[in-house]
Amino acid sequence: MMSFVHVLILAIVQGLAELLPVSSSAHVVVAEKLMGLDPASPPMTLLLVMLHTGTMFAVILYFWRQWHATYFKSLAALKKSACRVIVATVFTAVIGGALIKIIEKTAFQGAPSAEIENLFSHLELIAPALAVGGVLILIAGIFEKRHPVEATAGMKEVNSRQAMLIGAVQGFCLPFRGFSRSGATISTGMLAGAAKSRAESFSFALAVVLTPAAVAREGLRLVRAGHAAGGAGLASAIFPSLLGAILAFFAGLLALKWLSQWLEGGRWYLFGVYCLAAAAAVEALHLAGY
Repeated sequence: MMSFVHVLILAIVQGLAELLPVSSSAHVVVAEKLMGLDPASPPMTLLLVMLHTGTMFAVILYFWRQWHATYFKSLAALKKSACRVIVATVFTAVIGGALIKIIEKTAFQGAPSAEIENLFSHLELIAPALAVGGVLILIAGIFEKRHPVEATAGMKEVNSRQAMLIGAVQGFCLPFRGFSRSGATISTGMLAGAAKSRAESFSFALAVVLTPAAVAREGLRLVRAGHAAGGAGLASAIFPSLLGAILAFFAGLLALKWLSQWLEGGRWYLFGVYCLAAAAAVEALHLAGY
């Protein structure tokens, strides 16, 4: 049974981890398992949808001034920025969609109603995904120290090539909980030569575009589950989920401020170290029977 304490803990975990390059999905799943909750149950799905919505609004509020000065300063700038976001999102959709279909057809061997979400609570899959993300962040952090790039006046945003690469890597993140979307996309931008602050801004702009689609997908799953099991349990979960969204919003704002400070301080690589340590901890929990 989900209590207020459960909602509070999960909202803080989601709000902090969603906007840091450490995979919120991995952290939320582990927290749910440790608290004896079922990540696949309809109330938990509803809560997850609302938590993502809360952090999406945190991203919009936090980056609005920077986006307004960069992406909305003129019609020409808006068109250019929109084209790059669209290109990146198309790459994400094509690569991510193809991977999801391949995994669903191979991992479930043609079972009816097979969904990639059925694998999301498997800690034995989350641990290696965390490790891969951690290695990518470490590489980007080392590269940035050796080849620093400043966000000068002539480098207001990522270019088309960088946008395509970031979008493609974001697509690889979609099927795998534990493979941090923000960690992978910001690291890819840095490795492609973008200033880290620009890569951060562009990554979260993509998150604003991606989140409604992810929320819609989870919402459809929620409706299907509600029809199958009855709607009483879902109705009782509405208020806790709304509360969770509000709490995740404020936790997300704190996380974004911290992330920016760490980016500016040249300590990006430490997030990679954390992901590797988290991967080891998740694998230990799996071996312990969680």
